[in-house]
Amino acid sequence: MYAALDLGTNNCRLLIAVPTRPGQFRVVDAFSRIVRLGEGLGRTGSLSRGAMDRATAALAVCAQKLSARDVSRSRLIATEACRAAANGAEFIEEVAERTGLSLEIVPRETEARLAVSGCGSLIDRKARGAVLFDIGGGSSEIALLDLRGPHTRRLASRIVAWTSLPVGVVTLAERHGGRNVTPELFAKMVDETVEMIADFPDRDALKDLVGTENFHLLGTSGTVTTLAGVHLGLERYDRRQVDGLWLTSEEADTLVDRIAGWSFEERVANPCIGSDRADLVLAGCAIFEAIRRVWPARALRVADRGLREGLLTEMMVADGVWRRRDGRRGN
Repeated sequence: MYAALDLGTNNCRLLIAVPTRPGQFRVVDAFSRIVRLGEGLGRTGSLSRGAMDRATAALAVCAQKLSARDVSRSRLIATEACRAAANGAEFIEEVAERTGLSLEIVPRETEARLAVSGCGSLIDRKARGAVLFDIGGGSSEIALLDLRGPHTRRLASRIVAWTSLPVGVVTLAERHGGRNVTPELFAKMVDETVEMIADFPDRDALKDLVGTENFHLLGTSGTVTTLAGVHLGLERYDRRQVDGLWLTSEEADTLVDRIAGWSFEERVANPCIGSDRADLVLAGCAIFEAIRRVWPARALRVADRGLREGLLTEMMVADGVWRRRDGRRGN
């Protein structure tokens, strides 16, 4: 039994799973809570007491779940909020004292690799190139994948360029406001993110593939899963319908325009957005639009999976659990 925990700028998430068929696993327990650990971080440079207490309370629940299971191996990570905060390392020490959990602050490159490991199975087998992006609370990871050549399940080996934008839904919304977003303000957020991507020297690594039928985007984050839920008209968010969903470029345009035209109250009223995301969703849409502007694609695939799945996959591969099960080396 394996466990993976991801403490991000906005969410605290846990998965506990057992390996099944080669390359796959079955989730036996899960936990997710919005904690907004990075709230106010862009303004003060430090994690606030209230944010740390919210995160610690969620982590205490995770600790209880872990102690209740016979977990043989685990990896518990913290990302941008703890990387950027002046008191990030001190908070990790406090978490260990209060919950018994030892969290590891991972670098941005590791975060990008884990996103690819967690979502790689959703890449179209016929694609020759793809851009995977993970819009987080405090940063956004982007990986360019060159898929030309023999097929491999270890897609992290196909990363030809990656970057981590120092912007996420929380930081962008706090900088520009997330409740009353005018068309002019939304355009400004998009332009600001495009300028950040322009500083990425290897952004044209897939230039000959971008925009062709052999290229697509793969998005993993609350932003793209929210867009998918709104697109499907779900009365209640359903991961089974969202994970793996394809959206055309035209459908994505329509969705962003639709949500950008809603008032704050209308966003709260939508069951796939709600009060927890109503002030963040447009910042996420702005980052999403910037990515689509730099790497236009005919289609986007939505992934309701990410770092935790990447952590689980990498631990299981390292332990050779699938090799033992089928007599071959696990992918």
